[in-house]
Amino acid sequence: MLAAVGGRDNVLSIGSCMTRLRLCLRDSAAVDEAGLCAAGAAGVLRRADGEVHVVIGAGVHRLAREMEKLVQ
Repeated sequence: MLAAVGGRDNVLSIGSCMTRLRLCLRDSAAVDEAGLCAAGAAGVLRRADGEVHVVIGAGVHRLAREMEKLVQ
């Protein structure tokens, strides 16, 4: 999933809410939506401010913690 958002160097910040992984990216054009869906995402929402929301479901908080470890 990290590779599908452009790799660790593309990630500025990671957050989550009830079902979404919220990412602030250096280059949101690097996001591979098909790759994210293949990795288990239900969908991808792009915001005008460069933020990307990846719809994951109830396990999103665990995924966010694991991705933070990989990015650091």
